[in-house]
Amino acid sequence: MDNKVSKLNYKKTFILGFGFFAISLVWPLYNVYVPIFLRDFFNSQFAINSIMTLDNILAVTLIPIIGSLSDRTSTRFGRRMPYLMVGIPISALMFILLPNYSSFLNFMIIITILNFSMAIYRAPTVALMPDITPSHLRSEANGIINFMGGLASVFVLIGGSFLYKANKNYPFLGTAILMFLALFILMKFIKEPNNITVENTVEKDAKISIISSLKDICKSKDKTTLYILLAVFFWFVGYQGVEATFSNYCVQFLKLPVTKASFILGFFALSFLIFAIPAGFVGGKLGKRKTILIGISGDVIVFILLSLIGTIFPLNQLIMLILMAIGGFFWALININSYPMVVEMTTEEKIGTYTGLYYFSSSLAAILGPLFLGGLIDLIGFKFMFLFTALAYAFAWICIHNTRKQYS
Repeated sequence: MDNKVSKLNYKKTFILGFGFFAISLVWPLYNVYVPIFLRDFFNSQFAINSIMTLDNILAVTLIPIIGSLSDRTSTRFGRRMPYLMVGIPISALMFILLPNYSSFLNFMIIITILNFSMAIYRAPTVALMPDITPSHLRSEANGIINFMGGLASVFVLIGGSFLYKANKNYPFLGTAILMFLALFILMKFIKEPNNITVENTVEKDAKISIISSLKDICKSKDKTTLYILLAVFFWFVGYQGVEATFSNYCVQFLKLPVTKASFILGFFALSFLIFAIPAGFVGGKLGKRKTILIGISGDVIVFILLSLIGTIFPLNQLIMLILMAIGGFFWALININSYPMVVEMTTEEKIGTYTGLYYFSSSLAAILGPLFLGGLIDLIGFKFMFLFTALAYAFAWICIHNTRKQYS
């Protein structure tokens, strides 16, 4: 990779963003509607959130392995693309079937296959960006790629809320069609670099393994990478806990229809979409560390204010939408700059592995966050949901604060 390149290839980066677009089409709808579907079988939020962690259990066990495996893959389609070619079509087909379950067993089979197929292509998709982008341009590139992810979220959350009113199958069918379109665009326009050979990666197999990488990070005198991964863990504990619970929070606690939950979350996604690219530029100017600290601080305040709605203050949907939009802005500052911060701590040959470590931290958090929050809600109700998230983000702030101050 030529690190002397001074300008980002915007066309290629936007096209590459269709991979993240395909990923981001699925999870917003999944996290809004699957908890509502599960209410047909359970009254316990802990039980619902336990099932909602299935994707993250598979992510923790499979994504790091597949990320590392993709580093050592060599086909005429490239290192990463074969995983997309398998995972995206299966995911799309399962998504079409999702709202048409006939029993709990049938429902579990559908979401298990869906989650397994999603795990196949998540890390290889994300690893495509640093594969073709010089390190000093990755925050900017990550902003564009996450812009595409935000665009997908807006489509399915805001647009899906209207489609669901017409027919509950429409948002899922439309999402599947867009996933196939995204795969076609990627296969047609993205050519993976051939300057990183399988032989080079295989020779470094011991260094590339997830376990040895974790050991190296823990043993290192410089704990920056460890603190970054811990921060990723904590803010995703809060974020994923709320995401798995939000639709039932709106329906059970705020007494809103489920389509309103999708619409409100859509404003968070819309704000993230608007600020995804600027957040990359901010990270480049201020430094990733400082930008992430600002984002965490802002979201802690936003979540505390959201916790007051429906408890101390009566429900006001307009204020809730405004706070969600502000929260999406601060989330962009965090999320756009965190992944580049992780992969810049390693070598080109280990990008897939460190991508796996990033997803290991976020996916482990996405298992524990919904479980902790679901158990808390069963004990004391929904009113402390956003305070739980604010506390998790505060721990993340401490971790980022403890990274090297000179780190970019």
